[in-house]
Amino acid sequence: MSTEVLLLAGTRPEALKAAPVALALSGHPLLRPMIVHSGQHVGMVEQALAAFDLRPDAFIPLRREIGSQAELVAGMLRRLDELIVRRHPAAVMVQGDTSTALAGALAAYWRGVPVAHLGAGLRTGDLTSPFPEEGTRQMISRIAALHLAPTETAARALRAESVPGDRITVTGNTIVDALQHVVAAKLPPRSKDLLELEARVQADQGRIVLVTMHRRESWGAPLDRVLAAVRSMVDRHPDVHVLLPMHPNPAVQAQVSGALQGHDRVWLCEPLDYPDLVRVLRQAALVVTDSGGLQEEAPSFGVPALVVRDHTERTEAVDAGYAWVVGTDDTRIVAEADWLLGSHLRLPSGQNPFGDGRAGQRVVAALDRLLGTGGVGTHTPELVAIR
Repeated sequence: MSTEVLLLAGTRPEALKAAPVALALSGHPLLRPMIVHSGQHVGMVEQALAAFDLRPDAFIPLRREIGSQAELVAGMLRRLDELIVRRHPAAVMVQGDTSTALAGALAAYWRGVPVAHLGAGLRTGDLTSPFPEEGTRQMISRIAALHLAPTETAARALRAESVPGDRITVTGNTIVDALQHVVAAKLPPRSKDLLELEARVQADQGRIVLVTMHRRESWGAPLDRVLAAVRSMVDRHPDVHVLLPMHPNPAVQAQVSGALQGHDRVWLCEPLDYPDLVRVLRQAALVVTDSGGLQEEAPSFGVPALVVRDHTERTEAVDAGYAWVVGTDDTRIVAEADWLLGSHLRLPSGQNPFGDGRAGQRVVAALDRLLGTGGVGTHTPELVAIR
C-alpha cells in the first residue's frame, strides 16, 4: 500500500489550511504528506507555507492564455492525473471550494483514489453566491470518500444531503491551528505599510479597521457602495485608520484607489503575508470583509466582523455574536459600524466557534480510520466548543 497522502494547494487559503495537516502527518509512523502546488496562484502558496517552515514537494506548471475557469481546471486536471498515476497515493486531500480542489477531486476519483475533503459541508444553498464556490464544493461532496467537516453545522448540512454519517468527521477548522502556530512563532512584521500604520496609530492613540474585498460578485457596483461606506466611516470616526490590502486585479485596484486614495487615514497596500495579516487582525477594532477566512479567524481575537455579503456559509460566527451579515448597502454598513465603533465593542477572545487548534490531529485520525493505518496509541482529541 502507498503511504503518501497528497495535500493539494493552489491558493493561499488552501495552503494555510493544509499546513497543520502536513505538520500533524510529519510524525506519522506510516503516512507521509506530499504538498502539491497546483500552480493556480504562483507565489502565494509558497509565501503561506513559509510561515510553517514548509514548502511544496511538487509543483505543477500551467500555461494560461485566456484566463478562463475552463482553461484552468482543464490544465490542472491533466497534470494532477499524471501525478496521481506516477505517485499512486493512498489518498488525495483537497480543501474547500477552489478550482484546484475540484480538479484534484475529479482526478483522484477517476483513478479510484480516496478523496478527503477538508472544510466539507459549508453551504449557502444559493449556487450564485458565492460563485462559483458554492457549486464547486457541492460537486466535490458527491465524490468524496471522507468529509472533514469543520463544525457540527457543516456536518448537519452534509447529512441533510444524504452523505453517509460514517464518512463525516467533525474536526474543527485547521485555520485555527494555523493561526495559533503563527501567533506562537512571533514573527517580525515584513510590510512597511503596516509598520508605518502602527506608528501613526500609536502616535494618534487611534484604532485600526481592517477591510478586505476580493469576491467576484463584490466587484463593480457592490464594491462602490462598500468603499463609499468605508470612506464615510473614517470621516465619522476621527480616531479610525483603515488598512485595505488591495486585490491584485488591476480593475479592482483602480476602483479602490479612485474611491479611497488621498484620505490621510486610509492605508492602501499590497496583499499582506499571512503573519502580517494575523498581526493587524490582532490589533483591529473592527473587520469589514467579504472573506470567508477572516470570518473564521477574527473570533480568536475577539474582533467583531461586518460581513459585506448577502449570505454567509459560516453562520457559526453570526450565531456566536462575532459577526453580522450586512450586505453591500452603504447606509446599513455605516450604521452598523457606527454602533460597533461607538460602543468600543470587544468580544471574548480564545473562544473561536470554528476550532480549538487541534483540528490537524483529528484530520490525521480520520485518515487513519479511512485507510486502516491507525496504530496502538493513536489518540483522537476530544472535540470541544465546535458548533
